[in-house]
Amino acid sequence: MTIYKSAAGAQLLRERYLDALRAWPVPHDEVRVPTPEGETFVLASGPAEAPPLVLLHGSGSNSAEWVPRIPSLAERFRVYAVDIIGEPGMSAETRPPLDSDRYARWLEAVLDHFGVAGAAFLTSSLGGWLALDFAIRRPGRVTALALRCPIGLGPMKKGFVVKAVLLALLGEKGRRKSVAGTIGAPETSPVVEHQLLVSANYRYRTGPFPVFGDAALGRLTMPVYAVAGAEDAMVDSATTKRRLEAAGAAVDLVPGTGHLIPGEADLEFLTRVASNGDFTA
Repeated sequence: MTIYKSAAGAQLLRERYLDALRAWPVPHDEVRVPTPEGETFVLASGPAEAPPLVLLHGSGSNSAEWVPRIPSLAERFRVYAVDIIGEPGMSAETRPPLDSDRYARWLEAVLDHFGVAGAAFLTSSLGGWLALDFAIRRPGRVTALALRCPIGLGPMKKGFVVKAVLLALLGEKGRRKSVAGTIGAPETSPVVEHQLLVSANYRYRTGPFPVFGDAALGRLTMPVYAVAGAEDAMVDSATTKRRLEAAGAAVDLVPGTGHLIPGEADLEFLTRVASNGDFTA
């Protein structure tokens, strides 16, 4: 089954993405990488000799999510913004089983294509789950993790699903309220408008994401920093903080903030790690 609700919806989201790519704020290469899971679309920006940094976006999104941050990131790093497979970007629609090593083999193929032995990862939500899975399975390929509202650490809150279903019964107004509450943004926000468009045309992944056990988190040997919203409607951020700190990570909870995290606190972490020589190409 296609990940889109209709061919017209797929075309609409693709056109929106192409518009965003035309606004990519720095010189870049658009690369289509062959992988075991199908073609993967990657935008490469920044000096070729700079430390490598892989960007993994959130669910229902694509690399356009990073447009506001690319100028500051590309000053310091060779940035590889990867469209996650099975998401509404320009990569293959493949969705391997989450309890397999196929996502790890997919990311490994992407790094191999660019000749990157090890890279730091900057991620959002779903991208954090994928980066953690990769770091646990391939610790030698990950030099640092910067995680924004990661999933797979604390339990997903059941209440937000029930609330979303009830609000959906109220039509457009209810759906807008649901999306705004889920991501923690005003109902009139452009982010909410975009997510409403996506949800009208795209089939989100269903089923819970596997939660990483303590033994698995113990295999994270690289520097790890995470930031999460204290008022996240989807994820138990307090548990995320507790479990990551037990594994040696540094974690900030942002008060009064939901799943959409403002600011660039992770940039300071990544720059510090790079300046200490803890990650290289």
